[in-house]
Amino acid sequence: MTKVFQFKQFSVDQTNCGMKVNTDAALLGAIAENERIERILEIGTGTGVIALMVAQRYPDAIIDAVEIDDGAAETAGLNFHNSPFADKVNLVKSSIEDYFSGSAIRYDLIVSNPPYFINSLHSTEPSKQLARHTNEDFFRNLISQAADHLSSKGLLYLILPLDTAELIKCLLGSSTLEINKTIFIHSFHHSKPYRCILVIGFTEVADNTQKFVIYDRQNVYTEEYRMLLKEYLTIF
Repeated sequence: MTKVFQFKQFSVDQTNCGMKVNTDAALLGAIAENERIERILEIGTGTGVIALMVAQRYPDAIIDAVEIDDGAAETAGLNFHNSPFADKVNLVKSSIEDYFSGSAIRYDLIVSNPPYFINSLHSTEPSKQLARHTNEDFFRNLISQAADHLSSKGLLYLILPLDTAELIKCLLGSSTLEINKTIFIHSFHHSKPYRCILVIGFTEVADNTQKFVIYDRQNVYTEEYRMLLKEYLTIF
């Protein structure tokens, strides 16, 4: 199977990355938005696909993409360099703790498809362990630092399994941030949600709950999925 995933305006080499281009990343990259965006941060960029998608959507924005894993950072850097957005996407090889401690930038949009297996059996492959596993401290720090580095109307977008989303909701109880929207992701109309996207900001609003369905039936995408990704995926 090829390690290069071709989008309409850029390509993504997936060499040395624990997490390959997947539906979660594509959904987050296409859904994440805000009204006025000058600076965007991606936490845990992996292949760089989400950073490249938001770079395509917001041509006037500057994007910082943080990645701690050596192999993934090298690959993401090459993907950025080879894209049409090389002058606006900055790779930062760092942990999020070190990055935030040295940065005073306020972001209008922060996005992350974070590690999602909490306190579970860890992979024997280091790159996959970094990409997929974490603990509560990671999310506690993420929420705290996002509150310190979002602009006044900035938004944090996270795509998560449902149990991890519940943890985030608990952690927000001691934060200045609020959940503005919850988007439940379903494979089919009749199936239970398997992921959700949390939209988090400083403004206190009634939690707006939405449903997003990927397939009408086996191998047939919904109209909403096709419309969402038609500017990115070559299959549409």
